[in-house]
Amino acid sequence: MADKKTVFIAFASEDKNYRDLLKGQSLNTKSPFEYRDMSVKQPYEGSWKELTRTRIRRSDGVIALLSANTPYADGELWEIRCAGTERKPLMGIWLGDYRTKPAAMGSAPCKLWSWENITNFIDSL
Repeated sequence: MADKKTVFIAFASEDKNYRDLLKGQSLNTKSPFEYRDMSVKQPYEGSWKELTRTRIRRSDGVIALLSANTPYADGELWEIRCAGTERKPLMGIWLGDYRTKPAAMGSAPCKLWSWENITNFIDSL
């Protein structure tokens, strides 16, 4: 495994449990990946876009958790577009059986949730 990377996790607030699960997996001593989580845990008041853009800029890459909630998650979609604007490596992770790629993802890949897929992305940063 390479050095610990800094990763921003974009997710719909309804999918917070999946973000927590991803973070929990990285803390498992048998996990093949680890990262510093830069996701927004609480919705920002006021200038949240400026604060979020700063976190995305400080990250090595962005993982977007994609679910049926994503098309309605304006904040997550903005974070995904921001990652593209900031030219950050981006990968989508499908949650459950959901397989609709949002236009905001552009040409970024979307993959199934697996240790191998997440590890390969984080190690590539």
